[in-house]
Amino acid sequence: QVQLVESGGGLVQAGGSLRLSCAASGRPFTTYAMGWFRQAPGKEREFVAVISWSGSRTYVADSVKGRFTISRDNAKNTVYLQMNSLKPEDTAVYYCARDSRRFYTGTNYAGQTLYDAWGQGTQVTVSS
Repeated sequence: QVQLVESGGGLVQAGGSLRLSCAASGRPFTTYAMGWFRQAPGKEREFVAVISWSGSRTYVADSVKGRFTISRDNAKNTVYLQMNSLKPEDTAVYYCARDSRRFYTGTNYAGQTLYDAWGQGTQVTVSS
């Protein structure tokens, strides 16, 4: 069983930046895609970004495109979410998750049910 621990959240002013980290331990990390989701108060959890198991492909939601970047360091079993030009509407709890499909090479990544391990979340608050 893989364990995921997020860190790096906090309070930042609009226009600022944060980098979230997600450290994985337990079962192999390098052969699975990793994603980031977020849940704002009173809203459903939504897809933010995903990186393929090899790191060669990334996808981000339209709402964060051009501002957020996902990356991974397989040697450190860690995935990152660099968030720039933050907006108040980015305020949410951010979760990392592991894709359940080993060596998946398709493009279907946004559904939460595709992920079988989740971290506890880290709070990001963007003030205006």
